[in-house]
Amino acid sequence: MDELRNRFEATLLPHIDASYNLARWIVRDAAVADDMVQESLLRALRYFSRCRESNVRPWLLTIVRHTCFAWLKSHRQGELHDYSLDQMDLENIPDKTDCNPETLAIRKGEEAMLQEAIAALPVVFREAIILREFEDLSYREIAQIAGVPIGTVMSRLARARRLLFQSLGAINRAAEWEDLR
Repeated sequence: MDELRNRFEATLLPHIDASYNLARWIVRDAAVADDMVQESLLRALRYFSRCRESNVRPWLLTIVRHTCFAWLKSHRQGELHDYSLDQMDLENIPDKTDCNPETLAIRKGEEAMLQEAIAALPVVFREAIILREFEDLSYREIAQIAGVPIGTVMSRLARARRLLFQSLGAINRAAEWEDLR
């Protein structure tokens, strides 16, 4: 058992930061993300002896993703939608950038605005952006983690980027308008 535990620790513990990052962005709550990572690691330990993956990072992130989505399903089901690519209507996604000038003045820096824009994305788009841009995973690895075809990953990333540009553009226009006043 010690050999298995040592191999588990050496193989998976380097990926805890990536696991936490994904969980935090999916559930949008640091304390819940901690719980999701812990639960995911327990699940990973349970099945680690059967794992035949040479690259365990996508395997672990798949477990984290499933754990987070199960939690969302039971605690915040409203965040889970079937975002069929054919049915996706970008115009009906809530615009989280409607802020009064006072709120815009309080915001600090582009990083805060970007994080807010990412947090406002629907979960499937948020997940794709985090795995690609923050965790630097390949499209193939993201497809494996999300259980979708590579084309779906590419479409989700394109739509997520478009929504981010739209959101950040609206924030910048509002800030420019405020500067003119």
